[in-house]
Amino acid sequence: MSIIGTRGYPSYYGGFETLVRHLAPYLADHGWDVTVYGRGRTADAGKAEADPRILSVDSLGFESKSLSTLSYGFSSTVHCTFVKPDAALVMNVANGFWLPLLRARGIPTLVNVDGIEWERAKWGKAAKKLFHAGAEATARHADNLVFDSQALGARWQAEFNRVGKFIPYGGSAAEGRLPVEGLAPHGYILMVARFVPENTVAEFILAAEQLSARWDVVVVGSSGYGGDLEHQLATLVHRNPRVRWFGHVSDDEVLFSLWENCGAYFHGHSVGGTNPALVQAMALGAPVVARDTVFNREVLGQAGTYVAPSPDSIARALDDLMRDRNRQKRMSEQASRRAHDEYTWRIVCGRYVSALDDLLRNKIASEPDCQFNRKQQT
Repeated sequence: MSIIGTRGYPSYYGGFETLVRHLAPYLADHGWDVTVYGRGRTADAGKAEADPRILSVDSLGFESKSLSTLSYGFSSTVHCTFVKPDAALVMNVANGFWLPLLRARGIPTLVNVDGIEWERAKWGKAAKKLFHAGAEATARHADNLVFDSQALGARWQAEFNRVGKFIPYGGSAAEGRLPVEGLAPHGYILMVARFVPENTVAEFILAAEQLSARWDVVVVGSSGYGGDLEHQLATLVHRNPRVRWFGHVSDDEVLFSLWENCGAYFHGHSVGGTNPALVQAMALGAPVVARDTVFNREVLGQAGTYVAPSPDSIARALDDLMRDRNRQKRMSEQASRRAHDEYTWRIVCGRYVSALDDLLRNKIASEPDCQFNRKQQT
């Protein structure tokens, strides 16, 4: 089977890439020959850590903010049609335009729709229209869909009249990691996010100016393209030694240590379903203050504190949490317990295997003479 629409394997860039790092070996364990299409030199270095059973194929495309997903997805899809795997797992509705090519070759598709890209503030009007058109194409041509939250599934049923599989993201449990040098355990506030408007980054930077009078503040992430938010944060870091900016962190041990030892974690994501960073923060026991959205409430439940997206509200909630160590411990235990019960990689990968098995069963039912290359599980 082939996986299309990520930066490759192994990569450490975002949620899709983290999923593939866990899912690809799991699929191999369950009898699948797995090919992952990637972006060559744009993928994070990590080949030495790759499972040798996973075939990585570098596709061609244009590395730009608006064209990368479409162009790499197209070349990956074309290559996939020649290889003709038993099934294809496709990431992101932008690749919905290419699904008819796979269908014409008799390749059943399971599409992870990601979030609601056409509502993200980082995109202009043309890009938003393009993503919505991609979602419509996905709704028409995908054999089955994956929604990473129940609320997202309800949105797709109402808007596109499609149902699918609910499969969230997973998290890795805490391991008693030591704090990053220079940071006191439970003595700092953390934010991890891509620098886009819908992640409440601008509001957090203003809140950090207030919070840094009393607490250390750590920021992980970047825009990848520079811009005003990076400039604002760089200016704050330059004049305030209590604010540290790590940029994009590809080393899981460093990132996990930051989550595992923080006194409070701010999660400002507002558009999309189950956010991988939130799930991982919970699994590592980070006490979470989250922007109040239906998606964040679905994931956190009673294990978090919810705030309005204003600098004062964010600063007040984080300051209150940092002042109360007993509350930190209680929220940490609630978050890690919820992640263990609902959001483990074993649960997530098992659901993907089940969904892909369903694709093959449906294909056999509709075409009894078709042949599959999947190895028999031992």
